Amino acid sequence: MWNKGEGKGEPIEGAVKVKASELINDPDLDAKGKTERLNGKIREKAGKARWKAGKAIKKAGRIISGKR
Repeated sequence: MWNKGEGKGEPIEGAVKVKASELINDPDLDAKGKTERLNGKIREKAGKARWKAGKAIKKAGRIISGKR
């Protein structure tokens, strides 16, 4: 179940970098922040998908074994 929360902090860190880049006018930091934010969102969705798949596999195993 730990996969469900994977990547939660990255979008926040990316947003902070984007805001900081606006303050200091640094396009490189802006690009890094946007990339980090996007990667975090992708990792978060992938973690949720793995978590849901794991739950479905466990449920299927219980049904197949007759233990419901």
